[in-house]
Amino acid sequence: QVQLVESGGGLVQPGGSLRLSCAASGSIFSINSMGWFRQAPGKERELVAIGRDGGSTDYADSVKGRFTISRDNAKNTVYLQMNSLKPEDTAVYYCYAYARSFATGYLNAWGQGTLVTVSS
Repeated sequence: QVQLVESGGGLVQPGGSLRLSCAASGSIFSINSMGWFRQAPGKERELVAIGRDGGSTDYADSVKGRFTISRDNAKNTVYLQMNSLKPEDTAVYYCYAYARSFATGYLNAWGQGTLVTVSS
């Protein structure tokens, strides 16, 4: 299968920066897209940013101009650079991949989540 492992979450003051990383491993034939979702307490999980094969990206309106997604395809890794963080960015951030596994074909994979807390 495909496993996703995130790192980089933590506590940061408003206006600060954090960089999240997510590495995919396992029986991977290809990865079509990788990105990040987040879920704040009491809210539904929402798309933050996603990067697709070919280089196209999409961002939530709330993070445009502040967050940047990038991929290292050779390492099956995706990054999320988060700048100018706001308290409303506080959430558990989940890595996501739409990948093709050697064993089972196309699948959706999720990481275990990493907590980002923006507070003074």
